[in-house]
Amino acid sequence: MYSDTIADLLTRVRNANQARHKSCDCPSSKHKIALAKVLKDEGYISDYRYIEDPKKKQGTLRIYMKYGPHGEKLIQKLIRVSKPGRRIYRRMEELGKVMDGLGTTVLSTSKGLMSDREARKLNLGGELILKVW
Repeated sequence: MYSDTIADLLTRVRNANQARHKSCDCPSSKHKIALAKVLKDEGYISDYRYIEDPKKKQGTLRIYMKYGPHGEKLIQKLIRVSKPGRRIYRRMEELGKVMDGLGTTVLSTSKGLMSDREARKLNLGGELILKVW
């Protein structure tokens, strides 16, 4: 049993990226699927898929990794910002740019999980989930 399932997902993605695997699997949840959707929309992963498993109630989330044309890693850093013991919230005006706009912050807002670019367009703030570049 994991106390921080998002950190577990990020560690699995980090390890798969480091080892240059084509995909990685983790236990699924709606929150993790929404996070994978944001990473796909921002171009950090190529795709994701929910796999039903009759043995497990929650199923499996398979994330397909993405690399550059010469095999270079697209995910250089993947950092969990808000943790179960320390939640970090920001208003839209307080959202900084990651790597001067080259990276992305994923936020949990009242409209669901989204990137910092989308949150600025909708004039929303929220809980900072992770930073990726």
